Amino acid sequence: MFSNFVKTSRLTVVQALQTGVLMGVGDAIAQTFVEKAPGKKYDPRRTGKFFLLGVGFVGPTLGTWYRVLASRFGDTGTFNVAVKKMALDQLVFAPSFLALFITTVSFTDGRNWRETKQQLIHKYPDIYLTNLTIWPAVQLVNFSFIPLRHQLLLVQSVAILWNCYLSWKTHKEIQ
Repeated sequence: MFSNFVKTSRLTVVQALQTGVLMGVGDAIAQTFVEKAPGKKYDPRRTGKFFLLGVGFVGPTLGTWYRVLASRFGDTGTFNVAVKKMALDQLVFAPSFLALFITTVSFTDGRNWRETKQQLIHKYPDIYLTNLTIWPAVQLVNFSFIPLRHQLLLVQSVAILWNCYLSWKTHKEIQ
């Protein structure tokens, strides 16, 4: 029992660090290539914030969620099981997680609650709809074929571009 705790704790740390690095890479890509404008300088503090969000929030939260799904439905499984896990992921977890993510980014950028509400009102619908165009297919593969210990790494590898999109979208001025 104790050895399982140690293995899970070590895996959680590794997954959190992997997520932090890949989120930082996504932000760096967003700043360097997507948001490139004359006179706009790269902000390493912003990349650092994305790294810390990955380590302290996104990695541990997703890792825990995947373990909950695995304990309820099994590590990997049939297509029917994968569809159930994907449906829960996209219809229950993703909506609340994305709202919390946008809120967290807004607060770490120094916005107050009123400004954060505006961020949610203007950005959440587009982010969630974009999420639904990408993640259901990824999660079907993830939950069908990938062992639990590698699910977060697969998702975060695909998410380099998703993290780039999230960074750009959450830092874009409201029009």
